[in-house]
Amino acid sequence: MTERIEQIRARMAAAAGRAGRDVGDILLLGVTKTVVPELVDEALQAGIGTFGENKIQEAKAKIPLVSSRARWHFIGHLQSNKARDAVQLFDVIHSVDSVKLAEEIDKWAERAGKTQPVLLEVNLAGEASKHGMKPEDVPAALERIQQLARLEVRGLMTVPPYAEEAEKVRPYFRQLRELRDQLGLRELSMGMSHDFEMAIEEGATIIRVGSALFGERKKHEPAD
Repeated sequence: MTERIEQIRARMAAAAGRAGRDVGDILLLGVTKTVVPELVDEALQAGIGTFGENKIQEAKAKIPLVSSRARWHFIGHLQSNKARDAVQLFDVIHSVDSVKLAEEIDKWAERAGKTQPVLLEVNLAGEASKHGMKPEDVPAALERIQQLARLEVRGLMTVPPYAEEAEKVRPYFRQLRELRDQLGLRELSMGMSHDFEMAIEEGATIIRVGSALFGERKKHEPAD
């Protein structure tokens, strides 16, 4: 685990150097989908302090079993009826893809007496299989969401189309950075195990790394 983390951090530093950036400004988020709590604790001991979960039910079972020192970000699709759990479990929610969802999160944050940091998810390629706002809809949505008392919009998040050649996703990362800059926000959550260096070169402040950190996920065996 320690060796993997050192390798990832070295690649992060090299990518930041190519872009003239400070690697200290980039958060390595360990994606723990299907990862057992013991491995999450091992990563925590090895220096990863913040983790990302994709599913509320898995997070509800896992987070209580991991050291309370860990910080948690929600990075999967969030249904409105799971907003209450998300507010209770997560420090940051990356995947706000509508004003309606933002209003629901704001309602539960108010009841919990907390301010909930969020990112707005943008579907840059218009893929039907993915969630997120159209880029052209983000400014108006942001204006409405920023009026909600209990939400703090910190930035933008995207999942670009998958490409074997990471260079092919560079335009999407660049587009998200340009949109972020137009809106005057700070955070950019983009880049995963196969393309995080490209994302860093284009301005990512949060990279979401799972398989490069924990190894390839095991496919569940079919039930007998």
